[in-house]
Amino acid sequence: MIIFMSDIICVTNRKLCRDDFFERLEKIAACRPAGIILREKDLSPEEYLALAKRAIEICNKNSVPCVLHSFTEVALSLRAEALHLPLGLLEKMTPFQKKNFRVIGASCHSVSDALRAQELGCTYITAGHIFETDCKRGLPGRGTDFLSEVCSAVSIPVFAIGGIKKENVGLVRNAGAAGICLMSSLMLCSDVRKLMNETEEER
Repeated sequence: MIIFMSDIICVTNRKLCRDDFFERLEKIAACRPAGIILREKDLSPEEYLALAKRAIEICNKNSVPCVLHSFTEVALSLRAEALHLPLGLLEKMTPFQKKNFRVIGASCHSVSDALRAQELGCTYITAGHIFETDCKRGLPGRGTDFLSEVCSAVSIPVFAIGGIKKENVGLVRNAGAAGICLMSSLMLCSDVRKLMNETEEER
């Protein structure tokens, strides 16, 4: 599992960045989060490979785990230690492929998803979306009761995702989450370190 002083996993979305994506990644990595998930699913495998090489360099320089997302073959070719997948892709992984990763995560949207991910060998999961978010516009958040049910159902760490900010992060942690995921706020904020510090302070 991702173990670090922080309990914040940062999830990327380069399309939201108003500045250079790699400069933003450098600022995030310098804050030493629990991990950075490189979630850029719209790219081709070749494009993702090029992006991942650079992201891994930045993360390694800052001793931060870089978690590749969706592109299993790219992750294998780079000998990445960590991979995050939608549940459908996780179900297609072979036991041999899984053995190559120290950390495997999956995105879960129900208790049954969470139990299935644990059965398939995940070392952590993300659960969401917890609160309303622009990324899921028009869809109500599943709420902290849902999060608490997921956390109680599995024995692996659960990281909450979706609409999380300093005003509600305490509710998420009180629901039993091992940590939180931040995406839009980190991609858009003017001061990455300030946002990270303020969110950490709400433990």
